[in-house]
Amino acid sequence: QVQLVESGGGLVQAGGSLRLSCAASGSILSVNVMGWYRQAPGKQRELVAGITSGGSTNYADSVKGRFTISRDNAKNTVYLQMNSLKPEDTAVYYCNADSIAIAGPGTHYYGWDYWGKGTLVTVSS
Repeated sequence: QVQLVESGGGLVQAGGSLRLSCAASGSILSVNVMGWYRQAPGKQRELVAGITSGGSTNYADSVKGRFTISRDNAKNTVYLQMNSLKPEDTAVYYCNADSIAIAGPGTHYYGWDYWGKGTLVTVSS
């Protein structure tokens, strides 16, 4: 099966930076889309940034110019560089991987919509 493990969260002052990482493991042949979502207390989970295997990216308006998503396809790992952090960026950040080609006995199949357990980012004012 596929597992996603995030790392890199923590406490930082406003204006500071953090880098999140998420590694996908399992019998993975390829991952089409990887992304980061976040959920603040009392709010719905929202997309922060996404990236395709070809490198196309999209960002939430609230993070454009401050956050950068990147990935290492060979390592099935996605990163989120977060700069100029604001208190409103405080949330649990979740990694997502979608449309994954997974090796099976003599064949392969596709899995959809996998999530990590999340990593907490706290930005103090």
